Amino acid sequence: MSKDYYKILEVDKNSSVDEIKKSYRKMAMKYHPDKNPDNPQAEEKFKECAEAFDVLSDPQKRQQYDTYGTVGNNSGGNPFGGFDINDIFSRFGDFFGGGNQGQFRRGSDVRIKVNLTLHDIINGIDKKIKYIRQVKCNQCDGLGGKDLTNCGTCQGSGQRIIVQKTPFGTIQQVVTCNSCNGDGQITRTPCNNCKGNGTIPNEETVDIKIPKGAINGVSLNMPQYGNLIKNGQFGDLHISIEEIIDNNFKRESNNLIYEQSISIIDAILGKEIKLTTPHGDIKFSVTPGSTHGKILRIKGKGVPDLSQNGITGDLFIKMNIRIPQNINNEERKILNKLKESVNFS
Repeated sequence: MSKDYYKILEVDKNSSVDEIKKSYRKMAMKYHPDKNPDNPQAEEKFKECAEAFDVLSDPQKRQQYDTYGTVGNNSGGNPFGGFDINDIFSRFGDFFGGGNQGQFRRGSDVRIKVNLTLHDIINGIDKKIKYIRQVKCNQCDGLGGKDLTNCGTCQGSGQRIIVQKTPFGTIQQVVTCNSCNGDGQITRTPCNNCKGNGTIPNEETVDIKIPKGAINGVSLNMPQYGNLIKNGQFGDLHISIEEIIDNNFKRESNNLIYEQSISIIDAILGKEIKLTTPHGDIKFSVTPGSTHGKILRIKGKGVPDLSQNGITGDLFIKMNIRIPQNINNEERKILNKLKESVNFS
C-alpha cells in the first residue's frame, strides 16, 4: 500500500463517513495554503489530505482501496490518482458550507512609506505609524447585513465552474462567483454602516522597530496588519523605507563621504577639528602640510550593514583647501614677504 490514507486523516479503518469528514475538515483547515503561505510542506500535506478524503469518502473507492491498497491507475505520475487538482479547492469550499474559501480569503495589502534620516538609519529607531485599513464592521459583525441567503448563482459554494472547449480538449476552470464575490451568501438587508461590505475604514497605530542599516527602498513586512476582507483574513502591511538625503554626508554603499573645508594656513600648520556626525561628535587632526583633496579615513563611522551583523562602513573625510578671493593690503604685504622665503618661493 503506497499511502496510508487512514493514517493521513488520523482515523481508523472502522471510522464512519461522518468521522472521516470531520477529521478532514480539521486537517484541511490546519494545512490550507492560505493559512500557510510560502510553506510547500503544508501545501503538500493539504493535497495529501484531499487525496485521502477523495478516496475514503467514496464507498466504491474506499472498498477498492481497502481490498487492493490502491485506487485506479496511479502510475502516470499523477499523485492524486486521476482526480483534478482544482476539485480540491471546489470541494473544499462546498465542504465548509458556503463561501468558497471564504474564511481563508485574504484582504489586500497596505503599503506605506516611512521617511528616515541618516541618523535614524545608522542608529535604528522605534516609530509609531498611523495608517488607515479596513477592519470588521462593528454594527453587523462583518456579515454585511442581515437576512442572509445562499447565492442562487453558485448555490452557496462561492465558486462557479467554467467549461471551455479548445482545440486541445475541454478545459474546466473553477472561478470566484461574481454574484456574491465568493461569499456564497447574499445579504437581503445591507448594513447601513458598511454598505454591505462587512468592513469599514479605521485609523490604526502600529509600533515598528527600524533596524540599524536599513537601506533606501527596503520593505519591512507585518503579516495580518493589512486590510480585512469580508469572510476572510487580514492582508499584510508593507513598510517601505525612504532615506532623506543628508546635506552634509554623502552615502556610498555603507561608507560616508564628508568634505571638510580648511584654510590654507590650517593646511600648512595643521589643526585639530571637531566634527558632528550621525555617530556623535568626533575629533580628527589635519596634519601639517595637507594637500587639497587629501582623504582621511575613520573606520567604523559609516553605516551598519543590515545583512552582516557587526560590520559597519567607514567615514572618509576629504580636505578642501579654501583659497581667499579678496585680501586686504596688510595681508598682501605679509604674503609678498613670505614669497621671499625658500618654502614659498
